[in-house]
This record gives sequence, structure tokens and C-alpha cells, in this order.
Amino acid sequence: MTTSTKKSYQEVVKERRSIRTYNTSVKITQQEMQEILEEATLAPSSMNMQPWRFLVIESDEAKEKLKELAKFNSKQVETSSAVIAVFVDMNSIETIDEIYSLAVEKGFMPQDVKEKQVPAITNMMKDVPQEQLRASHFIDAGLVSMQIMLSAQARGYASNPMGGYNKKDIAETFGLDKNRFEPVMLISVGKAAEEGHSSVRLPIEDLAKWV
Repeated sequence: MTTSTKKSYQEVVKERRSIRTYNTSVKITQQEMQEILEEATLAPSSMNMQPWRFLVIESDEAKEKLKELAKFNSKQVETSSAVIAVFVDMNSIETIDEIYSLAVEKGFMPQDVKEKQVPAITNMMKDVPQEQLRASHFIDAGLVSMQIMLSAQARGYASNPMGGYNKKDIAETFGLDKNRFEPVMLISVGKAAEEGHSSVRLPIEDLAKWV
């Protein structure tokens, strides 16, 4: 971890706020951003398919393009160190052999198990309706997105998840196949230039039931 922080899990989750204005003099290095994403991808995913894909938008040129797509969130785009665009890869089944081969290489899975599971998963996924696959991938993307924000918070950075942007055009704007890569959310990340507002949550008694 490049930025030295020693915060408890409770501190991280309780201190997190959705921040819209950042200190423009603070730049997150590519190494530290990579560490944030590596930690985030420890999130679970269905059959370990890891369908999430990330576009780290940090250059002035890329931010100008994004501002046209996220006009209601321009302050976050302008002042943040970077905006992470989270996509799902609707062809993620193509990487299942690579993932399971890596598991074998690291000693997490026997070769014979991999040889059984990869064809079984591949055949099963052929029959999964596109909307069902999309829903599953979006759940996985939500899990990894929350971990991005918590990993950033643990390092002393702030973040803000954004859904208000032009989802129809963002993939093509940045040279991605829009039929393959579906946008989930934008996450601005940087050093907070404001405290952020506390917000209330409904009591657990209203949300949960023990049976």
C-alpha cells in the first residue's frame, strides 16, 4: 500500500462519504490505483467468472470526453484524480479457461477438476438467456464497485458512485465494443476537498427479520 493508513474495517465503512469535490493537487499514482483495483477484484463473482472490466479515466483529454457524457457530474470528473468506469464483459466466458488455468498454476485447483469444470460451465452458459446473464454480471459488478470504494477509503481517498451519465455512448467514445461491454457505473476517486454529508439509514429492525 503506497499511502500508509491503519484504519479498522469499522472506521473505513463509517467514514465513507459520497464526495463530489476533490483536491486537484493530489494525484493517485498508477501503481496505487492498480493496488486499489487488485484488492477490489478479490470480490466474489458467479462461478468466479470475474466479468468486471475497468476503464481508468485520468488524463485531461479523456476527462473532457467524459464530461460530455456526464454533464450532471462534471465537478467530480474535473476535480477527481481519476474516474473509474466499471463495465461488464458480456463475453466473459471467453476468459474462464484462463482463470481456471491460473487457479491450477497457483495450486488452488487440481488439473482434473479444471478439465471437468471448464467444459461444463462453458456448455451451461450457452443456454443462459442474455438478460439473465446480464443480471448476474451486474450483481458481480456491484460487489467489485463497493470494494473499489472501500479500498480507496482505507488509503485515505474518497469516492463517489455515479449513475447519471450517457450509458449508450460511453463504450464507443472510449473505443470499446458497445455490444460486448455494458456500462454499470462511474466511480470518482481522489482526495476529498470537502467533508461530505452524513446520511441516515433505516433501522435494521425495519429491514431484517429473524426466522
